[in-house]
This record gives sequence, structure tokens and C-alpha cells, in this order.
Amino acid sequence: MPFGAQIDQDKTRFALFARDVQNLRAIVADKPHAMRAKPGGWHELELAEAGGGTRYIYELNENLRAPDPASRYQPDGVHKPSAVIDPRAFEWKDDEWRGRPWAEAVIIEVHAGTATPEGTFVALAEKLEHWRDVGITAIELMPLSDCPGRRNWGYDGVAHFAPNASYGTPDDLKRLIDRAHSLGMMILIDVVYNHFGPSGNYLHAFAKSFFTERHRTPWGGGLAFDEERAVRDFFLHNALYWLEEFNADGLRFDAVHAIADDSANHILVEIAESIRKTLPDRHLHLILENEENEAKWLERDKSGKPRHYTAQWNDDVHHCWHVLMTGESEGYYADYLDRTIERLGRGLAEGFVFQGESMRVREGKPRGQPSAHLPPTAFVTHVQNHDQIGNRAFGERLSALTSPEKLALAHAGVILSPQIPMLFMGEEWSASAPFQFFVDFSEDAELSKAVREGRRREFRHFNAFADEAAAARIPDPTDEKTFLNSKIDWSEMTRAPHASVLADLRELIAIRHREIVPLIASRYFDGSYTVTGDVLRVEWRFDAGGLGFAASFAERARAIDIADAVRIIWQSAKARANGNRVHLDPWTGVAWRFAA
Repeated sequence: MPFGAQIDQDKTRFALFARDVQNLRAIVADKPHAMRAKPGGWHELELAEAGGGTRYIYELNENLRAPDPASRYQPDGVHKPSAVIDPRAFEWKDDEWRGRPWAEAVIIEVHAGTATPEGTFVALAEKLEHWRDVGITAIELMPLSDCPGRRNWGYDGVAHFAPNASYGTPDDLKRLIDRAHSLGMMILIDVVYNHFGPSGNYLHAFAKSFFTERHRTPWGGGLAFDEERAVRDFFLHNALYWLEEFNADGLRFDAVHAIADDSANHILVEIAESIRKTLPDRHLHLILENEENEAKWLERDKSGKPRHYTAQWNDDVHHCWHVLMTGESEGYYADYLDRTIERLGRGLAEGFVFQGESMRVREGKPRGQPSAHLPPTAFVTHVQNHDQIGNRAFGERLSALTSPEKLALAHAGVILSPQIPMLFMGEEWSASAPFQFFVDFSEDAELSKAVREGRRREFRHFNAFADEAAAARIPDPTDEKTFLNSKIDWSEMTRAPHASVLADLRELIAIRHREIVPLIASRYFDGSYTVTGDVLRVEWRFDAGGLGFAASFAERARAIDIADAVRIIWQSAKARANGNRVHLDPWTGVAWRFAA
């Protein structure tokens, strides 16, 4: 990397972009060293005997010392000295690993701090065999960049190159990834390139030009991607860092709609092109979260490979399933309340539900681009994720909001869709623990107060929390208890009713690997859907054959004809097949293969 502490043979080079600082000093192992100013706002120092484990911090003036913004490890927190890391010291065992094709992906999203009682990389590695046995092929880790305190979702990261020390050392993370690869599982890492957290970000002191008021974000001024080359390099190298130094198999890019860049070559294009050019011989998967539903990032080349990004989280499909299962209609669900079954069909068959239509939640402004030409594998589908659970006032999972029958049908619709399925940790057995919003800003009482009050104010527009007393019941995100309540209980999976949920999901995933993965690995033609009497029917055609899925949301039993079926690959327990005619009770479904 052009910045950070880099060991080269017997010397360590310390490089820092600090356009606004004169007479910068590096305090290395408690000894001060003047840094050499270089063109473009860069400062550099080379030292012998500053190997792995050496602590260092930068002195901007007599009143301010700050850690390295590109630190690889912050063992004592994001306000304390950085530690030199020698990446060559770790002995990888996955030399033959090149990843897995995207068609084989079955993802589970995981928060390292709440997935186990210990909340560490080491403990998480011990759970990998469970997910492998369920049929999961990819672990998507919520953001790992270090941030203030001992607990956080990860979206307040300020040390973007330093794995969160609360979870363990950089080598602990490497061992986790090495272990996953030995089990045939991919590791994807969530990265945040739209903002820095509210505490511990010293880049303003090093270089004000890192940020710009020309672009505003929900977190303040935007990053100066179109004004300062060093900003582009910082995030470009961060993306490569997780893939090269940690052997991760892909990245999930948080809220890219909040990344503003007026450059001729958008930073998202530069990142994707650099990754694919630098690491052409690996299966690397780049996933977006993008509220704008911009199909342009997901286009394929003539061979069917992604030009830039592999897939996008399909929140549209989530919203449809959620409204159908719960009847909730407040907030962004309002736009999915009308023609919900039809909207679900469009989302499954074409990707986005909103492809340029106006939305009430956006005050009539349009959202989205046409997406029917994209293959289903350009979309990651789910009925739960950290946002959709954690952004609820009490962090309830769907198993607490709907019936087991409805959730079972939704799971079938997710896992047996040709889109790429994703679960949230513990969802495979309907874990009872909520996933609530939590932070630790205990070093800053004013910030803690602002977060606590802001969380409760956020829900005041919902009828259930309109008065102050009701809002006061919302869990305090700064209270450690809120974090502890969110830890999943692994012993549940062996008890009723959780054990049967786990068995059903394991069976669905096995069907997916056997029947659907070979289909979606072939060339895609098109998808279509119909709604008749509250029965949704969706069909997809591939070069290797066709796939059909039907679900009944009617109040009484309905019958559908699947005369073109080669075979039924799954049906609800209460669905009854008679030849090529299937009788569906309310909230039951069927999936079949046909000759395309």
C-alpha cells in the first residue's frame, strides 16, 4: 500500500497523507522521529528495528497525537497507538483455494460479536462446521473496521484497515478465513465507503481535503472522491487489502447510493475494475447495497460475467415478503402494500420491483432502472438481514412477527429462487434472540446521550411510539445489556420448535444445491410471473432447463396446473399433487423443474 506501516526486508516504511500538517513526527516505540515531507501532502519515514508488534503514533503538534488512519491493528482502541503488522509472518494453508463460483453461493450474514458467547474470531471459527453442514457456502461478515468501544454493528468504523480488536488479532481473522476455506466455504466482508464513524476519525486533522461539503450524506460532509486522489487510493487499496492480505472471497459495499462522485470514472467503477484486473484468477464476488436500484452497476459482458459488480441486495423482494407475512404498512412498507403479490412476482422474475416508477416514500420521485434483462444471480434475496431486524425498535426477528407456516413458505421462496439466497445468523433455526441496535461510546458522554436520544426520536413517527413514555421503552443502544440480548443461543437448535425449522431449511438448501445450482450456472433467458386468485406463479428459463415456483396467499384452497413439469422438486406439507395438478392450501407452495 502507498500508506501505513509497511515492512520491507529489514526496514519499516511509515507513510502518511497529511496535507495540512507541518513538522510531522512519528512516535515509534516511544521515540520521536521527524518525518520527511514529500510532494502532494505525503510524509514518510524509514526505520530499522520496527518490526511486527511495534507501537507507533503520529504527533501533529504539541497538543495532538493520532493513530495511523491506515493502521493494520489498534490493540488498545482507535484513540491509542497503532501496531505494526507483518503480513508475511502468517502461514496460510489455503494456497490451492480460488473461491467458489457465484452460482453456488448460499450466504449467511454474521455479526462477529454476537454470533457466539465469546464474540471473537476464534470462537466463530468453531461454528463453521455447523453452517457447512446446513449447506451454507459463504459467510458474510458485518463490517470489521475498528471503531470506538467494545461493541458496535461495525458501521461506525474509523480504522478501515484494522480488524476490530474486540474480536481478536489480524492473525485470528486470517485463521478464521483459512479454516473456512479448508471447509469449502467463502468469506465475504462488509465494507463501508460512504462515511466514517462519529468518534476516532482523525483524518480531518491530517487533511481537511479528504472531505468535501459539495456532497452531503446522512452522516455529514461527503468523501472527496472527485477532488482528492489520496481519497480514491485510500478506499481502492482498502478493497484490495481485504482480498489480498486476508484472502477474503468478496466484499459487500454498504449504501453505495450515499457515495457521491462526479468524476468521469466513478470510484465504484475504479474499485471493481482494479479488483478484477489485479486478481483475475480467483472467484471474487462484489455485492452492493443500493437504495437507488441502479442496474447499471450489475451489467454483464457477452460471456455473462459481471462487468463490475456481481449482485445487489434485493430489498424490494424482502419488503414484499415482509408485508405479506406481517401486514405492516408503516415507513417504506407503504409502497409495497398495494398489489403486493404482483410486486413480489415482479421482484422474483425481474429483480427490482421499482424500475423507474414513483414511490410515496420518496414523495413521488422515481426509483430504479429496468432490470429484467439481468440474470437472477445479479440479486441477493432474503427475508431477514441485520438492517431489517435491527432497525426495528425492539429488533424482533420474523419468527416473532409471523406464523411458522408463513415463514416456512417465505424461506422456500428465498432458497428455491434462482436469485442468490441469504440468511441472517440463527435464522436457520428461528433463533429467539433479537438483533438490536447497539454501540459503545462510553468515552464520550455527550455522544452517547445523542445516540440514545436519537434512537428514540427516530421512532416517534410510528404510531406505537408517538408519546414519550412509549418511546422510552425502546432499548438503550449504549447499554451493554442491549448488546448481550442480541447474542444467539446455539443450544436452541436441538429443541422444539427450532430443530424442525433447522431440518426444513437444511432440506431446502440441499434441494437448491442439487436442482437449482446447475440451472443458474447455465445461460439465462428470461423470467415471467402471473397472479391468479392470489396465487403467484413464477417461471425462469435457463439453457439447462426451466424452474417454476408457485405460492398461494389465498384464503381458501386453490389448484394450479403444472402440465409442463418434468418433476416436482419441493412442495409444502399441506400441498397435494394429483398428476400435474397441485392443490395449495393457504400459505403453501410448490416448486418444479420443466424443459425450457
